[in-house]
Amino acid sequence: MEYKTPTTTNPIDQLKVVGKPISRIDGHLKVSGKVTYAYEWHDPKVPYAYGYPVGAGIAKGRISSMDITAAKKAPGVVAVVTAPETGELKKGKFAAALLFGGDKIYHYHQAIAVVVAETFEQARAAAALVKVEYVEEKGAFDLRGEIPNAFTPDISRDPTDSAVGNFSAAFETAPVTLDEMYTTPDHSQAMMEPHASIAMWEGNELTLWTSSQMIDWWRTDLATTLSMEKDKIHIMSPYIGGGFGSKLYLRVDAILAALGARAAKRPVKITLPRPFIMNNTTHRPATVQRIRIGAERGGKITAIGHESWSGNLPGGNLEAAVTQTRLLYAGENRMTAMRMATLDLPEGNDMRAPGEAPGLMALEIAVDEIAEKLGMDPIEFRILNDTQVDPEKPERPFSHRDLIGCLKLGADRFGWTERPKVGSKREGRWMIGMGVAAAFRNNLLIPSGARVRLDKDGVVTVETDMTDIGTGSYTIIAQTAAEMMGLTIDKVGVHLGDSRFPISSGSGGQFGATCSTSGVYAACVKLREAVAQKLGLNADEAVFEGGRVHSGGQSVTLAETAGPDGLVGEDTLQWGDLDKTYQQSTFGAHFVEVGVDVATGESRIRRMLAVCAAGRILNPITARSQVLGGMTMGIGGALSEELAVDTRRGFFVNHDLGGYEVAVHADVPHQEVLFLEETDPVASPMKSKGVGELGICGVAAAIANAIYNATGVRVRNYPITLDKLIGGLPDVA
Repeated sequence: MEYKTPTTTNPIDQLKVVGKPISRIDGHLKVSGKVTYAYEWHDPKVPYAYGYPVGAGIAKGRISSMDITAAKKAPGVVAVVTAPETGELKKGKFAAALLFGGDKIYHYHQAIAVVVAETFEQARAAAALVKVEYVEEKGAFDLRGEIPNAFTPDISRDPTDSAVGNFSAAFETAPVTLDEMYTTPDHSQAMMEPHASIAMWEGNELTLWTSSQMIDWWRTDLATTLSMEKDKIHIMSPYIGGGFGSKLYLRVDAILAALGARAAKRPVKITLPRPFIMNNTTHRPATVQRIRIGAERGGKITAIGHESWSGNLPGGNLEAAVTQTRLLYAGENRMTAMRMATLDLPEGNDMRAPGEAPGLMALEIAVDEIAEKLGMDPIEFRILNDTQVDPEKPERPFSHRDLIGCLKLGADRFGWTERPKVGSKREGRWMIGMGVAAAFRNNLLIPSGARVRLDKDGVVTVETDMTDIGTGSYTIIAQTAAEMMGLTIDKVGVHLGDSRFPISSGSGGQFGATCSTSGVYAACVKLREAVAQKLGLNADEAVFEGGRVHSGGQSVTLAETAGPDGLVGEDTLQWGDLDKTYQQSTFGAHFVEVGVDVATGESRIRRMLAVCAAGRILNPITARSQVLGGMTMGIGGALSEELAVDTRRGFFVNHDLGGYEVAVHADVPHQEVLFLEETDPVASPMKSKGVGELGICGVAAAIANAIYNATGVRVRNYPITLDKLIGGLPDVA
């Protein structure tokens, strides 16, 4: 099915199942410990061995020698596979650097060997016996220091530069201007479940149990890396304990498990230790951003410019931190630019809301700063500069945009009129402040397929290689199939995360929910047609309700129709060019109240509110959970999260969950989430858009703006730690 025109009325609009707050159908399995994650697959009859990785001890150079003699003689060791002996493997489509093979070192903790033993402990002990000599080269590890050498890369998923009007002239002549620099640090996805894989060979065929957000991407790259046919690889990843982008692309645990199993001639389990995850896999790259805004005295933006610098390995992607600035506010004269510096740090890549999350961390502080210079309320300023068309392409309207509705509803619910003047409100030793920020995330679309089976008992089973990274995919897919086939949700089974199933969109980029359910919608249309054809009915006139098909006075149960052989529908939802005619984006507003200790500068969140406009909400329980998770990550991004770079040796020093400080229970206060009642027929047949990453977009800036409102201290360099505040706080001595 190709989605070429905005949908009108379809079976989803009945909303008997879709849109209802149904608890996760897999929830009882998770809370009872019955879900099997990647490393936990176990057959007592299978003689599993265990792998442990060896990582490079330098950040750049090459291996001159590797002595594995002691490791091979260690107790329980079955095999040792080294990168130099393996030779340089092919690099897949989605990796910036070679994941394994050869003697060249691209970054610290690059995998250079795997030791396979009878037990995990034996493998770990033997891995410590591997002796490696290196020829070290000088590397570049400091983004700020490399900005003079930054360049415009040939590869970027977004245009590096954009320009409309004459930004320079408009900025120079604007009566009120802002010109400031902002920085965001390197961030780790820090998901709970580590990267883990189990590999098993049967002849020349490989079965891999792993933790992957994108089954087909992994399968494609693994086939390239191992120089084998794609159809000889079977990947299973039905449950994932968090990914946040870190598991979008093939990672080295899968390769080491496959190579280790081939060498050991038995199935091998491998999980990456936490320090390995932070230095070997991917992270959100740091940014340096310059924002310039010029405005009329009445508040209209006349010039807006946003430049960003980020770093990566050669061939890596930019952190596209300017993309939201191209679309969020009006202004006739515009300029954005992105540059990349070559850094010899671990690969920078996607992390929840890549681009918009760090971009809004800067932009939404800058918007507050120019509003203050104008003497305007920051919400009034945002509303004044709203736009219903793409500011860079005015002929292209937004498919649906209600940022103003989010701001107004949020202001009313949060009590914005009670916002104090800067530095004026105290409760004991706590200075109190409120902040706001707009939320923005583009609506991405990826083709997605599914197969639906109707059996003799009237049960529909959905099969798609879609994954569930804790987002509720199982539930919303079941709701979609139930709605389309006129069933209750208990009459729908869902099977996910298996490469034998039709290729889906996968989970990532906030596209998973809308795209995967649209694929299920398309497959159900085929199944409805098969049912109607068997009964000699017109599929467009048939009504599917209560487990029956009704048409022209005829009423037959789905079970009867299926018969002993059952019926099958399969299709892939292909997206037409509506995204060229309409700009499709999601919007929101984040409100935060903070308290800052007047003596220590300690910042505490007191309450938070998110208002989201993202089309039809398929399930308010799972959607709310996603937004809450984004808000919580935003707290960490604002106040504590930072991968500290050793700029001499080129690695992330705080490479575990003890040193990398994510938000914990004590940091998370009362949170509220509101969804605007809306649909977007342009976006999808579900009339929905993504929401999972909108929840983090703008949160950190809202916190920064609240801290400024409380203290009068403006911090433009994240995280906002107490050392950056304490020098500007009032005297209490």
